[in-house]
Amino acid sequence: MLATEQTKDLIQFPENRPYDMILLGRVAIDFNPIDYFKTLAESATFKKYVGGSPANTAVGLARLGRKCGFFAAVSNDRFGDYVTGYFQNEGIDTSHIVRCKNGESLGLTFTEILSPTESSILMYRNGIADLALAPADIDEGYIDQARSLLISGTALAQSPSREAALKAVALAKKTGTPVIFDIDYRAYNWKSNDEIALYYSMVARDARIIMGSREEFDLTEKFLGLDGSDQASADYWCCQQAAIVVIKHGKEGSTAYTRNGGKYSIKPFPVKALKSFGGGDGYAASFLNGVLQGWDIMDCLEMGSAEAAMLVASHGCSADMPSEEAVRQFIKKEKEEYGEMIARA
Repeated sequence: MLATEQTKDLIQFPENRPYDMILLGRVAIDFNPIDYFKTLAESATFKKYVGGSPANTAVGLARLGRKCGFFAAVSNDRFGDYVTGYFQNEGIDTSHIVRCKNGESLGLTFTEILSPTESSILMYRNGIADLALAPADIDEGYIDQARSLLISGTALAQSPSREAALKAVALAKKTGTPVIFDIDYRAYNWKSNDEIALYYSMVARDARIIMGSREEFDLTEKFLGLDGSDQASADYWCCQQAAIVVIKHGKEGSTAYTRNGGKYSIKPFPVKALKSFGGGDGYAASFLNGVLQGWDIMDCLEMGSAEAAMLVASHGCSADMPSEEAVRQFIKKEKEEYGEMIARA
């Protein structure tokens, strides 16, 4: 692959810590229809998976060989048993996943797969467990054991979870733990765009890596007076703490901007999609896996793009996260069929 910038020169992660990453945010349950291409009203059979963007990313990282921990609140019932047991089977530390005490329920997500390119998501998010994570649940010593901390933007939607996330960011700064911000916007539980911009920008200013779609960056930057372009976003955040800013444009691909002024773009790999969701979590897992290992940034982007393609072609998200070898084999096969540089923009 062509040499670009080595991510080890862009961001230095602490060594000799037992966890590669601790993630903070929602753990939920996805119900994906087995009788494809019907509306939710028409669908009768669903398959259950562990869901929630940071949960999916944690599973993805674990299957790529990274050691992960998690800050989360889950329901004190059989569904809570299910998600914590699933994490444990994947080798993800659950010592800081707490059980809710006031009857909060785990988030449920019902997906609608109308066609390979048309999907929608129905979330049940009232009285929700993940937003009950409290500042008292955030442990400085745990963060000090991690090489990085990932904050998922949905954790900022409501108190006390938002204060827990902000405390985690403050403790990450204290312990020299780089913060990764996956903006992960979901409309549920937010009261206004002003509120979104306020809390997103608070975390983004302290993040070494920021990842999101153009829409998510626009929401974050409401008060900043930027012109809405990717370059303006990258320039602003790289003048804060960011070393890498990744802006995603769906089928048009994604671009990583670096603090050194670099700009690196990747296209999606051609694939026969089953659904239009889940790719972003696979992308995050493989991209961040590469960054944690100090790879060339184009290699990180290529692996992320490949895993995203694999996930939109699969039925599930967490259950279908691949190994690193599987991602590399997918890239090899795609290049044999479509050409060596098929994914390079």
